Amino acid sequence: MFAVMKTGGKQYRVQPGDVLRVEKLAADAGEMIQFNEVLMVGSTVGAPMIAGAGVQAEVIDQIKGPKTINFVKRRRKHSSKRTKGHRQKLTLVRIKDILEKGAEKSGVKAAIGAGSVPHVATPVVEAAPAEKKPAAKKAAAKPAAAKKPAAAKKPATAKKPAAAKASAEKPAAKTAAAKKPAAKKPAAKKPAADKE
Repeated sequence: MFAVMKTGGKQYRVQPGDVLRVEKLAADAGEMIQFNEVLMVGSTVGAPMIAGAGVQAEVIDQIKGPKTINFVKRRRKHSSKRTKGHRQKLTLVRIKDILEKGAEKSGVKAAIGAGSVPHVATPVVEAAPAEKKPAAKKAAAKPAAAKKPAAAKKPATAKKPAAAKASAEKPAAKTAAAKKPAAKKPAAKKPAADKE
């Protein structure tokens, strides 16, 4: 009898006695595990899985796959190359038995990927229902900003005359008076006081 099972994102056609290299599983060497995602057993096809079916296997070893080399070269004006190697972590398993029914009652540990967290049945504790706060509308949540009355504005300062204002804005070195000194006019002689 054969079965088609799924593990690590791949599907495998297995028979008792087959040795497989599958994606790394969280199990030690010599441990019995069970694959519960069975798509087909003999002539029975699941939709998509067969309920209660399982494939039991023994873990032989945790191994690494062959080295694959990732070589990247940028052509033309870039003289850049990069080489990177990778060895995929695998688990070597030997198929022991194929169960058409009653796999969940067998008591064998389920096969779980090494990267995933094992699902542990936790007791269901009903918590008190949380009080829901009414959702406040955004427009209603913000109070309207009070506008300042016109009298509360800054008091008006005394306005400077236009000439003083212009000289205040420009530095003294750039004003016309600073560039050209005013020519002095000869002082008019005052008539001499009459002497008596």
